[in-house]
Amino acid sequence: MTDTEWQKSSFSGNVENCVEVRKADRLVELRESDEGHLIIRTAPANFAAFLQAAKAGEFDHHA
Repeated sequence: MTDTEWQKSSFSGNVENCVEVRKADRLVELRESDEGHLIIRTAPANFAAFLQAAKAGEFDHHA
């Protein structure tokens, strides 16, 4: 991943509205493609922990 190249999930297919991610300096940036001016920035370790938690189902809704 380059410092300026936004990437979207391969699960998005041809859908235009998706979450995009890129590396910027020493941070990871996330944005919603249809709201490109709103960017969330975090440390790579925090982003990795978030991804691991999501994959483990920690954010799944349990009724």
